[in-house]
Amino acid sequence: MSEAGAPEPALAAVFRRLIAQHGPMPVARYMGESNARYYTSRDPLGAAGDFTTAPEISQMFGEMAGLWLADIWARAGRPADAIYVELGPGRGTLAKDALRAMASQGLRPDVHLVEGSEALRAVQGTALAGAQFHDSLDSLPDDRPILLLANEFLDALPVRQLVMTAQGWRERMVGLEEDRFAFVAGPSPMDEVVPEAQRAAAAETVIETCPAAAALVQSLAQRLDVQGGAALFIDYGHVAPRRGSTLQAVLAHEKVDVFAAPGEMDITAHVDFATLDTIARREGVASSLTTQGAWLSAMGIGLRAQGLATAAPERSQEIQAAHDRLVQPQAMGELFKCMALSARDWPRGAGFPEGQRRTPPS
Repeated sequence: MSEAGAPEPALAAVFRRLIAQHGPMPVARYMGESNARYYTSRDPLGAAGDFTTAPEISQMFGEMAGLWLADIWARAGRPADAIYVELGPGRGTLAKDALRAMASQGLRPDVHLVEGSEALRAVQGTALAGAQFHDSLDSLPDDRPILLLANEFLDALPVRQLVMTAQGWRERMVGLEEDRFAFVAGPSPMDEVVPEAQRAAAAETVIETCPAAAALVQSLAQRLDVQGGAALFIDYGHVAPRRGSTLQAVLAHEKVDVFAAPGEMDITAHVDFATLDTIARREGVASSLTTQGAWLSAMGIGLRAQGLATAAPERSQEIQAAHDRLVQPQAMGELFKCMALSARDWPRGAGFPEGQRRTPPS
């Protein structure tokens, strides 16, 4: 039972029975099944939902992303058969703003959305007439260039955690202690899967990996290498290896305990862009990394904010507040990172410092 004697959320009860019968479950399973239930059953965005993403803060975010794709497409020779792909398109807000900006530059691609939630597909279908839906990258066309956006998509993919114990490295699991969900160490030794440089870490050290994100970036990089195109991932995360758990949960715009209500809250983890960058380059595509604030500023969001404020003076404070929230280091500007991928025979994306551009091995 939850607080005040109310019934537990359905998935919490299921997890409790499974753990009681079969023992603790890996963190990746707990996170993956929780988010699968959460996203398939609701529209989580906006004031009435649980969180707000950058496209919902201001049209400027989607416009900058659309102009980024249009610019790289134009410098690649304006291929007429290029398609727009978005992973986890939310309400379709990012796509609408990006496509409008693309159209201003003569780019009007077919729209392909990778979305598993039927609830969100209904919203997206209304916002983006003619969009084609996919459950994964696998069913996308394989004979034309891809122009892909993914904003706050990777952070919701399940992470695997390992923890250093007195007996060595073990998988971090979710078990029951005094009838409450709790993190526990699994029984099997995992030292062999830990990088040698990390094996001598202090007790209770946690390291995270995200096999799903790694597989997705690898698959996309292979497609780009064959089909051509470019991709832009924007998410909160880190660009250097780090230790420690980054799991967090949000419910009704407030951070809550990750065990508070599985299946009823959004569970995320920081994206390990350093590892994804390495994977992409190994597959033969160019990769660039920077912060969201630096990228948006380089793309001209400041000038766009001025233009919008001039056109609607009564909204100038609102526009400036949105700009600052997206760009300022103390807001989203530093925490959120951008990773750009481009096929080896395509130009590099705009807005990334030269020193942050990493080319594939020859």
